[in-house]
Amino acid sequence: MRSACRKLAGNRKRQIGIGQYNPCVISAIQSIAVDWPQWLRWSPGLLIDFSWLLFAAYWLLAAFGAKKASKREPIGARLAYIAYLVVGFFLIYDFAPPSLNFLNHRFIPTDQWIRWIGACLTPAGTLFAIWARATIGKNWSAEVQIKQDHQLIRSGPYAHVRHPIYTGILLAVAGTALVVGEYRAILGVILICLGFARKAKKEEVFLSTQFGPAFDEHKRRTGFFLPRFS
Repeated sequence: MRSACRKLAGNRKRQIGIGQYNPCVISAIQSIAVDWPQWLRWSPGLLIDFSWLLFAAYWLLAAFGAKKASKREPIGARLAYIAYLVVGFFLIYDFAPPSLNFLNHRFIPTDQWIRWIGACLTPAGTLFAIWARATIGKNWSAEVQIKQDHQLIRSGPYAHVRHPIYTGILLAVAGTALVVGEYRAILGVILICLGFARKAKKEEVFLSTQFGPAFDEHKRRTGFFLPRFS
């Protein structure tokens, strides 16, 4: 077996160059992976599911202890952007209705390397959102509102982006859509982005009223969903 591996490795080195990879190592890794328990056999779908579960668990735990609201938006305005999010996530995680069957067609091949890129973007986005959520602390709220003793956070990701939680979620959603690979997922990402943009603009109206020149200065130094480069 060892001599066969050496012979195979020698042939490969002559074909693709010395030291690119060792086929025996690859073969050994593959044989070990087959013996792993099912829950340890990572796949793009499993990594995405784990990332969203981690995100949901942290969000649920972090919701406790938030400050009480002193000002909030009307319930009707809140339902408007929630509708964007619900429909967007539905399109990503479920098939489009028969009348919109063209949205179920693929826009990208099913190559594993593409799926893994999307799968890696998802935890990167959820972890970034969790970092932003931890930074804002008790000033966070699920709806547009001003908290009692509200503070203008300008540290961590907020030093460069005004709405980094939405940035992280959008990155995670884009990664998930890349794994799905169908047009419905693209439409879902667009709707979620529109919902977050609508909510973020309302938040900025509240923050501008509350903090005045301090928020205006923060706005000049930071970007909306992406860092300001100029």
